Amino acid sequence: MAKIDIVETSLRDGNQCLWGALGVNTAKTLTIAPAMERAGYRAIDFTTSTHMGVAVRYKQEDPWERIRGMAEICKNTPLQFLSTGFRFIAWETATPEFMELAFRTLATNGIRRFALADPMNDAKANTEVAKLVKRNGGDQVVGALVYSISPIHDDAHYAEAARTMAASPDIDALYIKDPGGLLTPKRAQTLIPAILAEIGDKPLELHNHCTIGQAEPACLEAADLGIAAVQCASGGAADGTSNPPIMRMIANLRAQGHTVDIDDEAAQEVADFWTAMAEAEDLPTGSPMAFDAAYYQHNLPGGMVGTMRRHLKDQGVPELEDAVIEEMGRVRQELGWPIVMTPFAQMLQTQAMMNVTNEANGKERWSIIPDEIIRFAIGKFGRPNAPVDENVMDRIMANPRTKELEAETGMADLKTLRKKIGENLSDEEFLLRATMPADLVNAMQDAGPAPREYDPDTVAVMNLLREVLSRRDVDSFGLEKEDFKLEVSA
Repeated sequence: MAKIDIVETSLRDGNQCLWGALGVNTAKTLTIAPAMERAGYRAIDFTTSTHMGVAVRYKQEDPWERIRGMAEICKNTPLQFLSTGFRFIAWETATPEFMELAFRTLATNGIRRFALADPMNDAKANTEVAKLVKRNGGDQVVGALVYSISPIHDDAHYAEAARTMAASPDIDALYIKDPGGLLTPKRAQTLIPAILAEIGDKPLELHNHCTIGQAEPACLEAADLGIAAVQCASGGAADGTSNPPIMRMIANLRAQGHTVDIDDEAAQEVADFWTAMAEAEDLPTGSPMAFDAAYYQHNLPGGMVGTMRRHLKDQGVPELEDAVIEEMGRVRQELGWPIVMTPFAQMLQTQAMMNVTNEANGKERWSIIPDEIIRFAIGKFGRPNAPVDENVMDRIMANPRTKELEAETGMADLKTLRKKIGENLSDEEFLLRATMPADLVNAMQDAGPAPREYDPDTVAVMNLLREVLSRRDVDSFGLEKEDFKLEVSA
């Protein structure tokens, strides 16, 4: 039996899956950081450019300050940044020079490990980005093999992609990224050996989701097959549509005979913190999920199924859910089997809903085509996995909007942006202002340094105080809790 490492995902993926990327702030991050450092994880799945944008937009917090604060505490545990190709915060395609600046600034501020997940599963594109990362100070690069189910996403497809990335001296490890939680133990028995046969001594990790109850048995099977690490979340940030729960995974791996070199006390402290935080903030926590075979038709990440149902309900047609799921499969095939992950998951769902609702109103399928679908078809997101259906492509090319989108050049070059935004700005501020509205960055700066401490036990008390102080019909009140007593009167 082998030694299996743990990559902790609560701050990034657990937060994103269960709390819409809004549950974590700087204070919560830095409060639990010492325990996360003591736990002995292989790495911490820490942030993405999307989460950095959320910090500015919704928390009025400087994401660079959060990275630096975490890096000061986590001296031994690498912090991971997830990159999805040539974009940083904004959805516009960035130039290589801009991405080099972003990677260099991330590394300077404390990001040591970079995970690369190309939306097209383009292994060559990942090797190109890996060069930029290593050239600009990144210590470790982990290349993603994004798991999907389609006629073209077979074991040979992943073996070839693995071979391409393993041949790159700039990629240190690979991981299977399963955003839909679709990998079964049976498929793992053929997929993982096919990948391991191509990557030599480079380690392989597994990142999957509990959305339909397959993640934990797949992880345990993967451990027996030679996986080096599993990526899991803690406490209230785990399970549901998130990643497998760390404490349960550790226990099961050890029961299977594997060695998991983790400080159990520290890992339990992390798990307890996220559970207490979710309870205090009235945030949902994950729970074990039942198997749902419909996911093998639409491949949607778990959180997006709820979004689809809400949209259909808002439009007054919840009864069209089965039709939309079936249509997603048709649209995906017609577009050449794109992987159902951001941003393609949202695009496929939108087009399918349009096609179904248009047909219900007597219109043709593909009578309305969103800009993002056009951008995909004309290659703005990279090299498609397979050609777009000829009839669909004809419709797209005949659309007047296509010529306008073909003329798009993406983000301006670095020199132009510097001149436009400010040549004397720090790299950190420049990157935010180049990718976000100025008023949001100004509001973040006006808010000042973020708090660095958080105690979930005080949240209920502070919420009660705010409620009482906002009322006009209360002249005095008292609060007692164990050794604490507070009396306030007008």
